[in-house]
Amino acid sequence: MNLGRKGVKKRLKELDSRSEMLGKSAGVSALRIVLFVIAAVIVTGTMLGIGAYRGTIDSAPDIEDVNIMPLGQATMIYDSQGTLIQQLNSSEGNRVSVSISEIPEDMQHAIVAIEDSRFYTHNGIDPQGMLRAVAVAISTGLRRTEGASTITQQLLKNNVFTDWTEETRIQSIKRKLQEQYLAVKLEAALTADGRDTKAVILENYLNTVNFGSGCYGIQTAAEKYFGKESSDLTLSECAVLAAIPQNPTKWNPITYPENNAIRREKVLGDMLEQEYITEEQYREALADSVYERIAMHSETTPTEEPYSYFVDETIVQLKKDLMEQKGYTEVQANNAIYSGGLRIYTTQDSTIQAIMDEEFQNEANYPETVTVALDWAMTVQSQDGTLQNYSREMLQLYFRNFDPDFDLIFDTEEEAVSYIEQYKAAVVGTDEIIAEWHTCTPQPQAAMTVLDQTNSYVLGIVGGRGEKTASLTLNRATDSYRQPGSTFKILSTYGPALDLGEITLATVLADEPYNYSDGSPIHNADNAYHGDVTIRTAIQNSYNIPAVKVLDEITPETGIEYLLKMGFEKLVADPTAEANDVIQPLALGGITNGVSNLELTAAYAMIANQGIYTAPTFYTRVEDSSGNVILDHTLIQSRVLSESTAYLLTSAMEDVVSYGTGVEFQLDNMTVAGKTGTTSVYRDLVFAGFTPYYTSAIWAGCDVSVELPEEYRNFHKTLWTSVMNRITEEKQLFNQSFSVPETVQQTTLCARTGLLAGRGCSTITEYFDTSTIPGSTCTQCYVAPTPTPTPAPTATPTPTPTPAPDEDDDEDANRDEDQHDEPDENEDDHSDDTQESSFGE
Repeated sequence: MNLGRKGVKKRLKELDSRSEMLGKSAGVSALRIVLFVIAAVIVTGTMLGIGAYRGTIDSAPDIEDVNIMPLGQATMIYDSQGTLIQQLNSSEGNRVSVSISEIPEDMQHAIVAIEDSRFYTHNGIDPQGMLRAVAVAISTGLRRTEGASTITQQLLKNNVFTDWTEETRIQSIKRKLQEQYLAVKLEAALTADGRDTKAVILENYLNTVNFGSGCYGIQTAAEKYFGKESSDLTLSECAVLAAIPQNPTKWNPITYPENNAIRREKVLGDMLEQEYITEEQYREALADSVYERIAMHSETTPTEEPYSYFVDETIVQLKKDLMEQKGYTEVQANNAIYSGGLRIYTTQDSTIQAIMDEEFQNEANYPETVTVALDWAMTVQSQDGTLQNYSREMLQLYFRNFDPDFDLIFDTEEEAVSYIEQYKAAVVGTDEIIAEWHTCTPQPQAAMTVLDQTNSYVLGIVGGRGEKTASLTLNRATDSYRQPGSTFKILSTYGPALDLGEITLATVLADEPYNYSDGSPIHNADNAYHGDVTIRTAIQNSYNIPAVKVLDEITPETGIEYLLKMGFEKLVADPTAEANDVIQPLALGGITNGVSNLELTAAYAMIANQGIYTAPTFYTRVEDSSGNVILDHTLIQSRVLSESTAYLLTSAMEDVVSYGTGVEFQLDNMTVAGKTGTTSVYRDLVFAGFTPYYTSAIWAGCDVSVELPEEYRNFHKTLWTSVMNRITEEKQLFNQSFSVPETVQQTTLCARTGLLAGRGCSTITEYFDTSTIPGSTCTQCYVAPTPTPTPAPTATPTPTPTPAPDEDDDEDANRDEDQHDEPDENEDDHSDDTQESSFGE
């Protein structure tokens, strides 16, 4: 081995050269590994990206299921003549869709120019716009972004991705990718169907977009800002509206006209640049004083009026029917009513409704003395964060510790507020009041319904006195259940007894001392007894004792059975219930929960309709936004009383109005049959009656069940007659009598035996169901003259003929003498004096 200097140097050089080669080889290998890893990452990332993209696309809605129609459309309510009476809106449900032919080309071009300049040339997405948006974002360091969504994409976002939430950037990207994919698919599908793709998209977009001030859709916006149809918009007005959708608050022409003017100028400039308008049109539009017109129209536009009582109840009934008949959930029913674009055709007779509204708002029809009923609530937060709610009932209980008769009725609102302050001082202490409200409603109150008795269509309804101040508030005609008083005598007692043949109008009963089964005495309103009276007389003068006697005869169970057929929903028909209505006071209207004014009107309409009951309705049919009928009201009728029973009750109730307790309900030129009702201590005043045309019931009283003072006890008569007289006059109705059915016959009977009147009988002439007319004539009353002995003749006088007895007694003279007794001024069924614990007053 050469270990010399040269040999060693040579050896070291060889080793260095070999190390260098090994280093170079290792570097190449490392580079290869890095490149491989990078390539693997790229491939893997690409595959993952493709997979994620395919997953995003696969989770997009199927184009076959996509509906680009506006989701929230206003529901329209029409009266019986097809006249629009109310438009129902939700927060996004006031759209009134119009076709593209009703949208001016200037409006179409204005929205395209400012929102999507290549709308007519792209296929749903705009690559050029997307690149521009990316460039703007990069050049500004993401400080400024620019939208790249096309009108097609915006339409999908508004009408398809309505429930989408974007809590992360990933979710936003996912929605954007699906939006772009569907935009291309949508335009391709519309083109394949042979439709004018751009026109369809633009029509739905302009009917969908938010134009500020709660306006959704071009038609609603045109009405809101300019008071005109969308087809009548000018170029200048179109530019104003096209400026809004990008930021409906910032560009609102009412609240920020100066902002809108800046963007409006850009809209017009873009239209000029894209050659939709000429230079002359551009200058004329800019010079237009459009914002003055907007301001003027905004000032003169009335604030939105609350729904009428009729509309309130239509909404309530429709919601119930959608849920029960169509299986809608409550949310679905509300969405359909307020933003489903329904067309509801109601039964309202606008002439009758207007008369009722005017009379109930006329303070001259009410007592001069007005009190107020307090409604109040408060929420208090204690120092430990606990919430405590207080109500008017709690306030009332507090003050009843000092005054057992404290009833929430005050002479003035100031007095009511003073009691609120006293109560707050007693219960709030150091706690914080976080919510409080109160209302004071004028008293006494009243409610009234008018029906067409042939079909129970509600023609008009009023749920309270004075001006209505809010929608879907208390409707006393449908929501308040009060005692019906003696109006129930007809329905619970006399009607069923006549129908079963247990009595006739000529049946005589003793009006004498009589007790309930628990020993409580029954009193008439005048605290007197009237001896033997006919059923007609008992009805005419509203005697209580004969009514209870008749109900005892047919049993309260039978009375309840008939009442349930008349649509009274809150009767307690279970005799085992602690508080039930299968009791003797049922004859006088003494029931647990009371009845609504609408229910009572429908029950009396049954009598006016020859004994056939029809449930009352507020609408005839409901259509969806495409004109398809989704609810068609079919009359469901059932016979409750025979035709003859219905007429006999009608005849007796004509006497109530002609001679009895209802004389002050007589109309000027129209026949009326009806029955009065007054609960004890005058808590509720009721009258239910009908003409040959319409049936109507009225209730009057205070919202809190209290005794009405003397001056409050007659105003309901003024209200009812004022309404019904005006209906007769303004509807130009001809007076006519109630028709007598073939099954009813007027017959003269012996007042003592009830048989057909014979010689010597004291008679009564009455209407009868032909099946109840006796078949034999009375022979018991005739007394043959006693022969007189003939004295011995001293001369033969000329005989004088003796006339035969007159068999044709004057029926009016021989009618039951009690029938035309002077009625007591105020009837009283005294339902509260007996078994009071079971009543719901």
